[in-house]
Amino acid sequence: RFRVNTFYPTDGIISASVTKQEDFTRASKHRHGADDRHSRNDLGLFAPHIDRRGNLQSRWPAVFSGPGALPVSKCIIHTYVLVLRHVTCVPYGIAMSFEQALPKSLSPSRLNDFQSCPRKYQHSSVERLPQPASYASAKGNFAHYIFEHLFKLPATERTIERAREYVSPAIDSVLTEKVREEIGLDDKKLEGLLHETEEILVTYFEMEDPREVTHEGVELRMGVTIEGAPLFGILDRLDRDKDGNLIIVDYKTGGLPNRSFDSTTFANAELYAALCKEKLGELPTTMRLLYVAHGEAVERPVTEVNIRAREKAAASAWQKINTYYNDGDFPATPSKNACRFCNFKDLCRSQGVAVPS
Repeated sequence: RFRVNTFYPTDGIISASVTKQEDFTRASKHRHGADDRHSRNDLGLFAPHIDRRGNLQSRWPAVFSGPGALPVSKCIIHTYVLVLRHVTCVPYGIAMSFEQALPKSLSPSRLNDFQSCPRKYQHSSVERLPQPASYASAKGNFAHYIFEHLFKLPATERTIERAREYVSPAIDSVLTEKVREEIGLDDKKLEGLLHETEEILVTYFEMEDPREVTHEGVELRMGVTIEGAPLFGILDRLDRDKDGNLIIVDYKTGGLPNRSFDSTTFANAELYAALCKEKLGELPTTMRLLYVAHGEAVERPVTEVNIRAREKAAASAWQKINTYYNDGDFPATPSKNACRFCNFKDLCRSQGVAVPS
């Protein structure tokens, strides 16, 4: 880790007096004294900037900070003077703290990641670290594929027989080799997935008759900017009821929610309502969550107060995301609920984060 003591940008040349923590095993490779210099290979292609805490960052911050940083007790402290030539001095606040660019928009799921733990957002959305598929996510994607294609048919053709025709294409489209490997999909597990899918279809057709549904779109992609926050979402289905009102419909293949936590249960749907209001100039009246594995629909009316609160929360989160991105650090906020199903908890532990057991 480098910490800047003095910073002199002049005419494309940056000079900085810095302090570096050096691992004991590597310390012997360098001479002691104020004139110690790193070679080009030691520094790598160093593209620095100064973050708000005075740290000299590179395009590869992991080399000098994060998991690679060592506690002072295990380091020898050296002082260096770095002279970096042929660089462009970038105004404060513009230089990148990460090699990856900040995502261009904020989706409801990524907003949930950030609100539960900013470090999770960093790993998933900024650094784009891979997250293995789970059986639950594969089952959800499998059912969504079938419903999407069912509702692209003319209303009179939306029968359970036609829905079953999409099971085989879903196997090819959703259950890729990578997904099969990540969820350990063998013949027995595939048989179980197909059995659950059949039960979901039978249950769904008992919940509603899709031939009587009028919709404005399925897998509807919407992107708007609200209070400076670029928001993006994909709606499972946007219905038009008999009175001409818009209804947000979201399929759920998991367990039934606790109605004591409706504000959390409908968080994504409320953001979808905000997208509709801004994009279509019309606010939906109802949010309907179809728990197709249990045959129950959970509904909640859309209110201006809740939508406005959701918009403000998203805008505030986007401001914080930009601040953390420019600082080069998204803080970890570990908790039992946030860490329980997080794919990055082992990585966080390796970085010294107190992940609950």
